[in-house]
Amino acid sequence: MDSTQLALVALLVGIVIGSGAALLIVISLRARARVVAQSSVDMPEGVTDVLRAMDDAALVVDASSTIRGASAAASGFGLLVGETLPDDRLRELARAVRVGGGAGSALLSLRRAAAPADQRQVSARATVITPRLVLVVLRDITERERVEQMRRDFVANTSHELKTPVGAITLLAEAVESAADDPQQVRAFAARLSAEAARLASLTSRVMNLSRLQSADESADMREVPVDEVVTSAIEAHALAANAAGVTLVRGGTRGLFVRGDAHILGEALGNLIANAIAYSPAGSSVGVGVKPVHNAVEIAVTDRGIGISEEEQQRVFERFYRSDQARSRRTGGTGLGLSIVKHAVQRHGGEVRVWSRPGRGSTFTIQLPMTGAPEPLEPRGARAKPARPRKKKSKNAVPSEAAENGAPA
Repeated sequence: MDSTQLALVALLVGIVIGSGAALLIVISLRARARVVAQSSVDMPEGVTDVLRAMDDAALVVDASSTIRGASAAASGFGLLVGETLPDDRLRELARAVRVGGGAGSALLSLRRAAAPADQRQVSARATVITPRLVLVVLRDITERERVEQMRRDFVANTSHELKTPVGAITLLAEAVESAADDPQQVRAFAARLSAEAARLASLTSRVMNLSRLQSADESADMREVPVDEVVTSAIEAHALAANAAGVTLVRGGTRGLFVRGDAHILGEALGNLIANAIAYSPAGSSVGVGVKPVHNAVEIAVTDRGIGISEEEQQRVFERFYRSDQARSRRTGGTGLGLSIVKHAVQRHGGEVRVWSRPGRGSTFTIQLPMTGAPEPLEPRGARAKPARPRKKKSKNAVPSEAAENGAPA
């Protein structure tokens, strides 16, 4: 083998050794990068910007459950960068996702940082973004769950309440058919049948009114409403019921006040309070309806001298279908929806309703609504503006009036 061949062999050996060494270096660098990536807690590029733009509470946690990044909304739950996840269920969710890979979700309750007693229902979803980092997004679903629970309760309560008059009507119809040969019994059953039908009609009407108040974005006929008009219509609508019950309706307070709203809805709400006061007042007593301005609001109070409401029941009287006296409600045909309608009608107008009551001393229900000014009078049709009177030219020698000299308009 000559020198040329030896040189070529040496060159080939050198190339092989160099390539192997380079390959080993590349493999080593890649392995090192993997180790660094698996052990790194640095957030990938762009994650911080995404967290900053999120409206929901979101956070990035590492393997030790330490928060490495968080959105602004996360602080509302006391989740701050550099601190450990305070909730065991969140830590378990992040750990399970990190070990199993992919994504996971859970429903849990968290406390607000500003109000520890305020429990919020939260939907949590976790996703792996690096081997050591997990993104957790928290969505507050408290209001959605509350509305859904209200809907379920409303449907269940309505179905239950409708069963009573419907069942009674069915039984009375069968009784009328069985007593067809007894005119007196037929008349008695027919009277009860009519009463149950009226009760069913009242219940259906109130359910529809309550549903309309809860679903509509705003009242259809909003205008400046005279409070006197609302009070007068409500009292006149229940004058016959008051006379039949031996109850006197007394009106008092300030006149000439205005609120902005729907006169029909406000009249119905006040009428419900008056009807309740009549139903729970003894014969010979009086029900007072008073109006007064309080700062920038108008208060309409309905006072009775009836049986009163216990302090425990005062917290529930505005609930749907709640009746403090079941026996009296059956006698008077009460549906348990009147005060709920009042509450939603007043809230729709930006006001509030409250109750004061003592057992044996009576009750006072007060509606408070934002006060507004009287509407501007409309110009009669066909009226024309009076032509402007020509102004007289002032003489150069005219003496200014005393009012003009004092700075007052002449």
